[in-house]
Amino acid sequence: MSKDKSLRKRDGFDGQRLIVIPKKIVSDFLIDDPITRQVYITDIGYYPRALFHYAQRSQGINQHIIIYCTDGYGWIDINKKRIQIAPPQFIAIPANTPHAYGADRKNPWSIYWAHFKGENARFITDLIVEKQESFKPQLTYSAERIKIFDDIYYNLEKGYGEDTLRYANMSFYHFLSSMIYTEQFNWEKKEPSTDTVESVINFMQDNIEKIVTLKEMADHSQMSVTYFCKIFKKKTGHTPMEYFNYLKIQKACQYLSFTAMSVKELAFRIGIHDQYYFSRMFSRLMGTSPSDYRKRLSESNNLVNSPIAANMEDPSDSHQKNSAYQPMIAKLKRSPQS
Repeated sequence: MSKDKSLRKRDGFDGQRLIVIPKKIVSDFLIDDPITRQVYITDIGYYPRALFHYAQRSQGINQHIIIYCTDGYGWIDINKKRIQIAPPQFIAIPANTPHAYGADRKNPWSIYWAHFKGENARFITDLIVEKQESFKPQLTYSAERIKIFDDIYYNLEKGYGEDTLRYANMSFYHFLSSMIYTEQFNWEKKEPSTDTVESVINFMQDNIEKIVTLKEMADHSQMSVTYFCKIFKKKTGHTPMEYFNYLKIQKACQYLSFTAMSVKELAFRIGIHDQYYFSRMFSRLMGTSPSDYRKRLSESNNLVNSPIAANMEDPSDSHQKNSAYQPMIAKLKRSPQS
């Protein structure tokens, strides 16, 4: 046996952290609970500067694996090819997939890792694999992502109460989503986007009160209408006009929630001059009419006795109504679109 092979090890690194969830906890709770059975952790840990770290599984294992490299280097053998791993990248290994991986001998990796299972686990792993070809998506380093991991670990370290297990595994869902949807996760940190689709969405939000044609959207993107529609739907799952209507309904919900303006007025405010067309579209997309939406919201928030309701003017008085909602409209215009 070579010296290198004799030094290989699965665990035992200075500063390491490791938790393996007892099988009884898995069988008695995790696989049956309506929340945790969707996705649950079976093993989780952190290996800093894991010199000689090595694992080989010729048949794979019945858990999905995430390895997040934050320092140093490593490699993975999967699908009959070797892939080099560098920070800040992570590996996604589907369950029952033959593989081997290990740390670089000169500059070994530091890794956060987890094994997980559940009804949605395969789908989530497939989402990761679909987004890249090399099993190693590139991430922007995020202290917030590490904080989520540390929070999961800290809670599991305290024991396996039902609330703790639910909290830890719901947080793990967030950890995974931060890896899959890095653009959305880092939205507060990034500079204004030059992405074409996002630029058009910003254009939609800035012109929510107008009637914007498909050609105007395509012109803003500097593309042909056909090509623009193709890439927009590929990224969002909706046609541009469908998406614009959802944004208009989103704004309408804000007006219904925060102002006393009439349905006719708020429809006009979002660029729809036929209130009956607006009401039909609202009902189709929200499953309820605008008036019923406001009524249910008012009842659920007990607005009848609230200071907000007390300050609302009679919608039938146009002059008073305008004075009541204009400050709120100004505030909505200043606030970012959600």
